[in-house]
Amino acid sequence: MANNYNGETFLNKVYKELYNSREVLQGYKNPSQKEKNIQEYMERLERLHKRVLDSPRENDLNLLKHFYYEKYVIKEDDIPDSCYNHQAEIALERGYGHINITESMKKEMASQVIEEQKKSLDYWLEYFLNEDSKMYPTWAKYWAFQGMLKLGSFDKSSHEFSRRTKGTTSPFVELNHEALALSIDTLLKYINKETIEDKELEKLIEKGVFGKIYAYEITLLDKIKKQESNTNDGIWIKYPQGSDHMKLVKAIEGKGTGWCTAGESTAETQLERGDFYVYYSYDLEGKPTIPRIAIRMEGNSIGEVRGVAEKQNLESDMEIIAEKKLQEFSDYPKYKEKVSDMKKLTKIYKEYQTRELTIEELRFLYEIDRKIVGFGYSKDPRIKEIINNRNIKKDLSLVFKCSENEIGTNINDIHNKKLICYYGDNLNLRLLTNAKRLVLPKIINCNLYLNSLTSAKGLVLPETINGDLVLNSLTSVKGLILPKVINGSLDLSGLTSTKGLVLPETINGALYLGGLKSAEGLVLPKTMNGSLFLDSLTSANGLVLPKTINGDLYLSGLTSAEGLVLPEIINGYLFLDSLTSANGLVLPKTINGSLFLRGLTSAEGLVLPETINGSLNLFSLTSAEGLILPETIKGSLYLYDLLSTEELVLPNNFECGYIVTGFDTIFPRDFYKYQKDIVEEEVNRKR
Repeated sequence: MANNYNGETFLNKVYKELYNSREVLQGYKNPSQKEKNIQEYMERLERLHKRVLDSPRENDLNLLKHFYYEKYVIKEDDIPDSCYNHQAEIALERGYGHINITESMKKEMASQVIEEQKKSLDYWLEYFLNEDSKMYPTWAKYWAFQGMLKLGSFDKSSHEFSRRTKGTTSPFVELNHEALALSIDTLLKYINKETIEDKELEKLIEKGVFGKIYAYEITLLDKIKKQESNTNDGIWIKYPQGSDHMKLVKAIEGKGTGWCTAGESTAETQLERGDFYVYYSYDLEGKPTIPRIAIRMEGNSIGEVRGVAEKQNLESDMEIIAEKKLQEFSDYPKYKEKVSDMKKLTKIYKEYQTRELTIEELRFLYEIDRKIVGFGYSKDPRIKEIINNRNIKKDLSLVFKCSENEIGTNINDIHNKKLICYYGDNLNLRLLTNAKRLVLPKIINCNLYLNSLTSAKGLVLPETINGDLVLNSLTSVKGLILPKVINGSLDLSGLTSTKGLVLPETINGALYLGGLKSAEGLVLPKTMNGSLFLDSLTSANGLVLPKTINGDLYLSGLTSAEGLVLPEIINGYLFLDSLTSANGLVLPKTINGSLFLRGLTSAEGLVLPETINGSLNLFSLTSAEGLILPETIKGSLYLYDLLSTEELVLPNNFECGYIVTGFDTIFPRDFYKYQKDIVEEEVNRKR
């Protein structure tokens, strides 16, 4: 059936009152211009999301997420009593007897329900705000996101989603990247009047209900049985940058990988950015047709590594094959720890039911010393599976050489003053306004939230925290004694002065000091193994930075480089967005992430690093005069405000993903032809 739709027409058909909604009519006075109003709304959304995506401030993303939480996540008052009663039934079934659900227990349960919904919504928000989804038009993302919000649980017998209501307490539906990519891909074909071979799917597209289409694609992927193979043997196939993306799509579509690359638009965009490698094992006919591992490149850097296990983690034994391939790339060292962790986890997974685990293996499994890192979108599900089949208190009593009653696994255990170690999802003490009578164990193996404490009076913190410590409301460090080691992040973003602050010797996560106006007296750890947030500093006076930062460095508020001595090594992003002049700026020779210099309007005095292993963002540069680029930018070069590329000169053998200006995206190999075409167009125009 032919159609005369564009994206806005399609949205107007599916969401009949969208054109007349409060959000769309904001700033507009003519509700009769349906498609125009929707189009302007989509443009407004796109500008907003792009501004958040381009922003170096994590808080901008958090504010946007908070807006969506407020709008779509269940409120405590809307949680039905049946939810609490169900928890009482579960407790009875597990042998805890009849329990009375108190108001404090309800609050804790409600908090868990809300947090789970936020986490599940984050997957969709972060994907649609991520570079990986930029190939989809905003109206298509809107269609998918709004459709997702209406979906309850998926019934595999009926192949349908239940309907989500105001009182639904379950998390939002799981994001299946492959099914989503195929759903949007088919919609775009329909809008563009391309042939859709699956007539049943075409009928669903005509009706425009996202849930029906998404369920159909999930069911198709589930129905396709992977051909069994008795071997992991296979071959790597390379799909070169700029090559025909349909070869890649045809090779993996219908194989149930879960990779968004199965969508044509996604595959095309990914191959524009770099090579793509897939490891195929042999099927029963001896042909390499079963995709098991994907390595996506961003220029010369590894963009991501994905498997076909749950959450796109690698399957057991695939880490050996992945490691051998990854060794061919220059940035393999960044992935070495992941490979090592997955080897250890695979060994434990295969053997934990048939033998006793060693103390070293238990420390690894329970992430006592550091987090286990893998290749998927989230934590490897095997960790939880193994731990759920074990006696946690017994394991940890062996690790810490104590009795089982000195191990806490539930927030109610925190009242036991004899606790040595607490192990749980999170120790959430957000509502605590003072530390009076608070006794914490020596070791906490999770995140500790003390968000509401404004004073450290009476606070005795654990000796070790193997997670994050959040004290973001503290306005004074008086009486604050921090642990020597924090194996997660430390949030002290409410501090405006460092007077008396003694930081831990080791912080293996991020350090948030975004409220500091001055660095006078600030003594930082010698090595930062995470990111360092000093967003509010306007001057580098008194700032002594570590020689190495193994994360991002946020100095977004600095207006002058005077006195600034940067680390010798930055293994993440460097944000210097408020600098309007490069005078006095001495950058490291190598930055292993992206460099943000968004405030510079001129390249005068700018000496860039020899190598940037991420992107270079010179958003506000209006002229390329005097700009000397590094020979290697492994990400992309952003010059949004550049008025002309006429003065832009690329180094010989210039390596770069692509060059983005306010009026075009250019691959370096096509740059000089592009300049020539611009000149010819100008000459022809004047004629």
